[in-house]
Amino acid sequence: MSPRIALPAESDLVLWLKGRDERGLRVLYDHYSAALYGVIFRIVNDRETAEDVLQETFIKIWNNAAAYDVGKGRLYTWMLNIARNSAIDKVRSKDFRDAGQVQSIDEFVYSIERQHHHATAIDHIGLKKLVEQLKPEQQQLVDLLYFGGYTQTEAAEALNIPLGTVKTRIKAALTRLRQMMNG
Repeated sequence: MSPRIALPAESDLVLWLKGRDERGLRVLYDHYSAALYGVIFRIVNDRETAEDVLQETFIKIWNNAAAYDVGKGRLYTWMLNIARNSAIDKVRSKDFRDAGQVQSIDEFVYSIERQHHHATAIDHIGLKKLVEQLKPEQQQLVDLLYFGGYTQTEAAEALNIPLGTVKTRIKAALTRLRQMMNG
C-alpha cells in the first residue's frame, strides 16, 4: 500500500486530472473514496455492489475529468454527483432489480417491517411535522444526520460547508426541536 498523498490545492488537483496525471486519481481516491462509498452504499444498500459502483465512479471521474468546469462548482460536488448518479443508475438497472428478486423472504419481511416501523414511529410522535418547521438548512442536516445516517463530517463534505457550521446548525436545530416538543 502506498503512503497517503497530501491533499493539494483543488486547482492543482484539477490540473493533474485534466492532464491525465495519475497522481490526481490517487489523491482523489485516498481522500474521497470513503465518503463517496458511504453515499453509494446508502443508495444500493449492498457492500459488494457499492464497491463495484465506487470503482465505476472513479473510472467515470478519470474519463470525464476534461468535462469538469471549475465555474460550476467544487470538484467534490461534481464527484459526489457522479457517485450518486452511478448508484441510482445501478439500482434502476435490470441486473440489480433481478438480483434483488432472489432476496430471501425473511430478509424481505424484516426489511419491510423495519421501514414501516421507522416511518410509523417518526410519524407517530409527530417528529416529521416538527422538523418541517425548522429552517431549511437545519431540516437538511437533520435529514442527513438522523434519517440518512450521515456522520457530521460526511454531511459537511456532502453539503460543501465547514464541519463547524454543521455542528452549530445541528445544535441549534436540536435546541429548537426540544423547545417545540416541550411546549
